[in-house]
Amino acid sequence: MADTPIRVLGVAGSLRAGSLNRALLRAAVELAPPGLVIETFDLKQVPLYDGDVEAEGDPPGVAAFKAAIAAADGVLFATPEYNHGVPGVMKNAVDWASRPPRTAPLGGKPVALMGASPGITGTARGQSQLRQAFEFTNSYCMPQPEVLVFQAHTKFDAEGRLTDEGTRNFLGTFLTAFEAWVRRFKA
Repeated sequence: MADTPIRVLGVAGSLRAGSLNRALLRAAVELAPPGLVIETFDLKQVPLYDGDVEAEGDPPGVAAFKAAIAAADGVLFATPEYNHGVPGVMKNAVDWASRPPRTAPLGGKPVALMGASPGITGTARGQSQLRQAFEFTNSYCMPQPEVLVFQAHTKFDAEGRLTDEGTRNFLGTFLTAFEAWVRRFKA
């Protein structure tokens, strides 16, 4: 079982091309340990949640997002923090992936959170709000370690490459822990 790679879906909760959280997700793909494969999904495909639209059937971007979650062994969320909370893009994605209740693709799925922010608290408040949402979805959110990249604009270069060695090392430790976390639920 330990020889079987763990497949993780990586999602950044920002639509901006130069997003620090997209850059953090790219760093995670780069630094993933050998037993962990991270494939990313772009939330630009996911429209705002609307129950009337859902009643007519999932839009193509939502169907693709749900299928990607269902096919993955776990999900890695890289979330920004806007105004002391989780951004609408990320919350919207979780809302779609929580539907329909009891058979949603996030149900019983191991997940992990990380985030980067120019502020001094990283994305602690946004991550806290997402943890609450994952209680409802019955997802298994890894409690530790936490990746809260503060003053992130000083830790990435102009091309969006994570250059801060301490952060790179800690992200590697986090990804190793997430691989072990996912394996606990895969058995």
